[in-house]
Amino acid sequence: MCGVLGIVIDDYKKKDGDLVRRLFQQSMIRGKHATGVSFVKNNKVNTIKEPVAAKQFVDKYNVDDWVNEDGNLYCIGHIRYSTSDLRYNQPMANEEISIVHNGVISQERPEQWYNIFGYETVTHNDSELILRAIINSDVPLEKFIDSSMAVCTIDKNKKLTAFRNEARPLYYYAEPRMTIFASTADILKRAGITYCEKTEMYRIYTVEEFTFSSVDIPTNVEDLQ
Repeated sequence: MCGVLGIVIDDYKKKDGDLVRRLFQQSMIRGKHATGVSFVKNNKVNTIKEPVAAKQFVDKYNVDDWVNEDGNLYCIGHIRYSTSDLRYNQPMANEEISIVHNGVISQERPEQWYNIFGYETVTHNDSELILRAIINSDVPLEKFIDSSMAVCTIDKNKKLTAFRNEARPLYYYAEPRMTIFASTADILKRAGITYCEKTEMYRIYTVEEFTFSSVDIPTNVEDLQ
């Protein structure tokens, strides 16, 4: 029962940092074993993650330091309830793209993932399979039809995406200046956002150059196969 966050804020202000901190802190209801963030700065995706609760994490790291050179914030966050080794916390990332995931992709042993899915992995966290799928230009919602997932991604070009299937929740708040995704409506409400909507299953939401859009993919399992 991990928590995921996706945050894009235009013309970042000091008060926005307070909101981001509250979002991380309120997400602790989803887990307290580890916290991580990926943000776009210096033309790359930067990632910080530690095996600490979100409150400790945002007390240690200044949200202002995550702001891009253009004065805007582009980030995703993960708050972990651990069901496996704490060495392999999220986000799963490189300098090009990062993903955060709530759910289960595979219950098979990591040694078997390549034979099943065709991806080389370097961790024992099955969420890495989503990262490998995206790098391979595959669509995770189509590739992992038997999984549970709510996912946010960010890439070095400042594009945020979010999607889920029927097995995990994901909510969003969108206005011209900011878009925020969080695992539950209650997290958004407790952080101070009074109105939000539930994302549709099998719809990919995108925020690019502060334009919010979405597209459906097939929901029929036979179509996906």
